[in-house]
Amino acid sequence: MIDQLFEFVQNHPLLVGAFLLVLTAWILYEVRNSSANGVTSLEATQLINREDAVVVDTRDADAFKAGHIAGARNIPQSRIDERMGELHKVKEKPIIVVCKSGQTAGTTVAKLLKGGYPRVLKLKGGMMQWQADSLPVVRK
Repeated sequence: MIDQLFEFVQNHPLLVGAFLLVLTAWILYEVRNSSANGVTSLEATQLINREDAVVVDTRDADAFKAGHIAGARNIPQSRIDERMGELHKVKEKPIIVVCKSGQTAGTTVAKLLKGGYPRVLKLKGGMMQWQADSLPVVRK
């Protein structure tokens, strides 16, 4: 098996080079975006307690009912464009966007920033990290 891999690499150096280039670019992109505009569970808790931050949970209604951060508003990611106005009253407060694992919240963060909301952050690791840190969730 390893012999076949080495043979493939020797026979197709441009293809392998292109693959490695794309892989490196993708890893750099993910690393850069995972740290941009993100807060840890501890930082999110401090923002909620000290600055009355608003939590926007972008998961679907069933996942939200199964467990969410106390006081969170459920605005599914697919409906953020049409429901962005619901956040107009809290525009100047920090807004923390939460998804399941922290991977899809970046899209919502970008939309809210573009919509004129100045302090929008995502929860690194999403609800999975929040629960892994043994922080409280509300079930409805």
